[in-house]
Amino acid sequence: MRTKDKILQASIELFNQVGERQVTTNHIAAHLGISPGNLYYHFRNKEDIIRQIFKEYAKLLEQRIQPPQADQPALDALASYLDVVFELMWRFHFFYANLPDILARDPALQQDYLRVQQGVLARVTLVLSALKKSDIIAIEDADIVNLAHSIKLLVTFWISYLKTQAPDKPIDQSSVYQGVLKVITLFKPYATPSALLQIQQLQQHYQILAGEI
Repeated sequence: MRTKDKILQASIELFNQVGERQVTTNHIAAHLGISPGNLYYHFRNKEDIIRQIFKEYAKLLEQRIQPPQADQPALDALASYLDVVFELMWRFHFFYANLPDILARDPALQQDYLRVQQGVLARVTLVLSALKKSDIIAIEDADIVNLAHSIKLLVTFWISYLKTQAPDKPIDQSSVYQGVLKVITLFKPYATPSALLQIQQLQQHYQILAGEI
């Protein structure tokens, strides 16, 4: 693995463990057993590292959250979306935990973030439209974008919410899955009678992963 990639992986690990604000470039270099000068050869500062991490995050979003395929069952598209939500919330939970502060320090990153999130909103809207077309949910067309916004809002700030409720409690996988469950709760009021059982089964699957069953 290239030194640059090792720096990015170590940074994500440390940011997730102790919080991005507590980690300096010296901490990252020491964690890897390299000199600060070696780190600065690859990255100008910590903000540069965070910017590169965000590019990786954005690439995964674009690759993994795809509009449903014509031959793909709509509920499978929903399950796939939820799995991606969990994976990215867990892998980059430092970013979700401290999002406003990170973006406030880097206007260029703020603009990149807004651009990426517009694409995410469009993809989630397509998933919801496919669910309606397949009679999984019953929702007015005018409400689809608002529901997509609500889902995106919940996902974006779920970990921040957890940190406000228990600042000293570490984020673990079960707590991230609890956020995924909250997303399913947003879907349930719109479930059609024929699809309600399937959505409940999906909910039970994530309840097990969240340690609620």
